[in-house]
Amino acid sequence: WAAPAHAALCCAARERVCRQRSARASGVAAPPGLVGTWGCELTASTKSYTFQVDEEDDSDHILALSMVCLTDGAKDECNVVEVIGRNHENQEIAVPVANLKLSCQPLLSLDNFKLQPPVTFRLAAGSGPVHLAGWHKIMHREDASFEEDDDLSEEDEEELPPIMPAKK
Repeated sequence: WAAPAHAALCCAARERVCRQRSARASGVAAPPGLVGTWGCELTASTKSYTFQVDEEDDSDHILALSMVCLTDGAKDECNVVEVIGRNHENQEIAVPVANLKLSCQPLLSLDNFKLQPPVTFRLAAGSGPVHLAGWHKIMHREDASFEEDDDLSEEDEEELPPIMPAKK
């Protein structure tokens, strides 16, 4: 078999399957709410993409990454995709989420890996093109705050007995 011809056929088929799966995943796997499909492509000339929302928006946003795959024109090289976000201490962290190579792993399903915007996707190694697909969910917050709903005062709370050490 001719390796270049086979690679081109496989790449085109993978790209078609990747787009079909991401379209299905974005509509089926997402929980109820306002949901839209999302996707971007990382290449040698566009190494990063940042997904962010309006800071004044009073909604909660979830970006779920469903699929990462090499697309037409990819070379047989390691393509490492990193996600850059913030941890619970608001420190920036970069985590590799995919290492794709045309000859051994051209596609990776991430089972709706949920991220909270803003988040940046970066092609840390390789030249791509790498297609990322998923869904974006917007959940509108209710106007009433939790503090207004909680009418319990300290006097109404039941006092719990102290925890005693175990007997030996």
